[in-house]
Amino acid sequence: MQIDDALSLIREIPDYPIAGVRFQDVTPLLANGEAFAVVTSQLATYAAGGSVIAGVEARGFIFASAVAHQLATGFIPIRKAGKLPHSVFSESYGLEYGKDTLEIHTDALIDGAEVLLIDDVLATGGTICAAIELIKRGGGKVTNVITVIEIAELAGRQLISEKYSEIKVSSLVVA
Repeated sequence: MQIDDALSLIREIPDYPIAGVRFQDVTPLLANGEAFAVVTSQLATYAAGGSVIAGVEARGFIFASAVAHQLATGFIPIRKAGKLPHSVFSESYGLEYGKDTLEIHTDALIDGAEVLLIDDVLATGGTICAAIELIKRGGGKVTNVITVIEIAELAGRQLISEKYSEIKVSSLVVA
């Protein structure tokens, strides 16, 4: 299976979770073992040698942990507020349809750790920017951001590039 075949399994769900949002459903891709393996392998090519992999809850966890496993490197979970059991850094941000808060353990990273940040969708950029801030506060340095899907009209890439021009942003498919 080729990467384009795997990505074609993503389906759009209009007006979910609220009217006007075009939800990108990756579950058909995840359910197809060959497609999931192809996408995971493609995502892994964005990791620098020695990188740890960070993933944003919830669907970003799936892809990031699979990439970390493939590369035999560490996985750092970036979770929604109240889900981590130890001391945390917190960062609030705006979404396409509301507000939320992400957290990371204060001891998740060693100083200077190079981090590949993975999420499933890049929309407005708020989630990714919050995750970058958390990684920075934890002593890490995001080298690359990679998402499976990017919704170009929401200008998330532009926001990230304006705030963090040194970080390369890539997406496997732009919708």
